[in-house]
Amino acid sequence: MTLDKENNTIESEPISASPTKDFFVEMLTRDIELEDAILDLLDNCVDGIQRTIKNTARINATQKPYKGFWAKIDFSSQHFKLEDNCGGIPIEIAREYAFKMGRPANSLEKDSDVYTIGTYGIGMKRAIFKIGRSSSILSQTDSDCFKVSIDSKWLSSDDWMLQLEKTPECLKENGTVVEVTELRDVVKQEFSSSDSKAFVNDLVGKISHHYRYILDKGFEVWVNEKKVPVQPIRLLWDGIEKIKSHSSVIAPFLYKAKQDDIDIEIAVGLYRDIVNEEDLDNEMEGIRRSSETAGWTIVCNDRVVVYCDKTRLTGWGESKLPSYHPQFIAITGIVNLRSMNTRKLPLTTTKRGIDASSEIYLYVKEYMREGLKLFTNYTNKWKTNALAEKERVSKTQPANLSDIFEQIPKELWKPVRRRGDDKFSDERKYIPTLPMPESKSSLSKPRRINFSRPDKEVRLVAEYLFEDPEKSPSEVGDGSFDMVLREAKK
Repeated sequence: MTLDKENNTIESEPISASPTKDFFVEMLTRDIELEDAILDLLDNCVDGIQRTIKNTARINATQKPYKGFWAKIDFSSQHFKLEDNCGGIPIEIAREYAFKMGRPANSLEKDSDVYTIGTYGIGMKRAIFKIGRSSSILSQTDSDCFKVSIDSKWLSSDDWMLQLEKTPECLKENGTVVEVTELRDVVKQEFSSSDSKAFVNDLVGKISHHYRYILDKGFEVWVNEKKVPVQPIRLLWDGIEKIKSHSSVIAPFLYKAKQDDIDIEIAVGLYRDIVNEEDLDNEMEGIRRSSETAGWTIVCNDRVVVYCDKTRLTGWGESKLPSYHPQFIAITGIVNLRSMNTRKLPLTTTKRGIDASSEIYLYVKEYMREGLKLFTNYTNKWKTNALAEKERVSKTQPANLSDIFEQIPKELWKPVRRRGDDKFSDERKYIPTLPMPESKSSLSKPRRINFSRPDKEVRLVAEYLFEDPEKSPSEVGDGSFDMVLREAKK
């Protein structure tokens, strides 16, 4: 804009404010790890399945609604390829937003009847650019087959248009093939023959964690011909017949509600017996990794977005709850959120985290803490009688969440009633009466003594007491206490 003083007028002209592609790509890919970029591509596969099966997908894992669908990931230092049979990308979605750098607001209605997880419209593009500078996307549906190519020349030009080429039927099954070449140097290193085995194992582990809900429902994934194992989510309970006829039972705390168009389910309980003293010592010394399955797992539209969290994010260590400790390794919880309006889910842009400040999550967290408190109290009551608790837990059976939710009788659910809030409907919870150990007098109640001393000193005392410096620390502790106890009784 300039001022023409002679004619007292203002002249204006347009100037470009569009970002350069290199800058845009660099910013888009900087804050995402390579593994998470690959998971973004898998998310697109699952979205394709959801479009294919529509409302036939249910929470019940025994129905296996994803059975028959697969995705295969293959990579080397020269290329990356992901192919699937998950239904393909509808051509209208490809034209309107699949290849745009961001999803237009008016496109959200396209998947308004599908439980997708794509919200911001950057996942596929960000993943491709993270891996390399040249790519092609080939996709086939019942009605169309097309190909879109993105090469390094396009990335260095000012033209943002891409060419969509309609082709004859090109794949054996409806699905999508994403191929990336001209790999980034850091990606080549990750995919190289010397490092690829470790990367494959890490990626398989991450897929197994973040897609455990979907894999349990029948979806299959291969990474360089290695099948990703299924890690089913199961909680222990005494079974519906005992729950109906017994006052105290082992069963999870449950909460269920619908808020606007978000379906909410919470379950927290035991997946094993509580830790005994030997296991606890090993856990504290880092010898075992049995606590991996403990903590909270949060699922949004069947994707795990938070895996086995043990921090304040999921309620540990706040509102009078204890912080996570290895003595709580038997406790695990699952939050399951489903909505066809993905933007109402409390997701971060990476889709691998929860917006902890969202209104819906803060509300859900209240019931997460309530259920968690029930089982930390249970653990504290039984920790001095772990053998008896183990025997009691051995009589339970693992069950998937859908069976537990469906079989708890209506009369055992307690309605949750709150005044002045009509956002929630059918809100209720089930609170089991957990078994507790028989009470003992304080004099006969075992108490744990726990302290540490330098290894050199422990070995010296072991030599003094047993003439054997290799005795275990627990034996040295017991021997020391027994010696002092004999003196005290005199």
